[in-house]
Amino acid sequence: MKEILNTLKSIQPPRMIREALALLGTTEIPGSKSNQVVVNWAKETNIKDDDWYNNDSIPWCGLFMAVVAQRAEKEIPKLPLSALSWANFGNKVSDAMLGDVLVFKRKGGGHVGLYVGETKTSYYVLGGNQSDKVSITRILKDRLFSINRPTYNIMPESVKKYIYTDRGVLSNNEQ
Repeated sequence: MKEILNTLKSIQPPRMIREALALLGTTEIPGSKSNQVVVNWAKETNIKDDDWYNNDSIPWCGLFMAVVAQRAEKEIPKLPLSALSWANFGNKVSDAMLGDVLVFKRKGGGHVGLYVGETKTSYYVLGGNQSDKVSITRILKDRLFSINRPTYNIMPESVKKYIYTDRGVLSNNEQ
């Protein structure tokens, strides 16, 4: 992950990546307490279910994406707490590049995060609720459900593919 972070520091990444990086390391609080930073994202984004979202043990990858998109002045999809609803974000594309929203299928639902790189068989994903925190993790390409590019007035030059070697554990059930 150090190589990816060094790359991201050396370029001008798209705004959604910058907003997501500002939250890197935000972590759930184990047990009955909650990280109020995570819980307050529902209020910040005016999600209609903000009264329902009152505990950081509730899946929050979609909530993370909503706060990142809103801070980057992008339109949030309907039902943003559902990871699979992010397949309706921006413009559907067939080839992932930096800052694209990647939607994955997993047992019991989906997962959503941002493309920050790839290997031959996996994507490096910057997302929330990955091992209970905002982190970069590796997810197999064969789990991919949708690639969606944010709408840009002028697409940043850094929006391109970033190829890395396989490092770190593969995630198979983000939570």
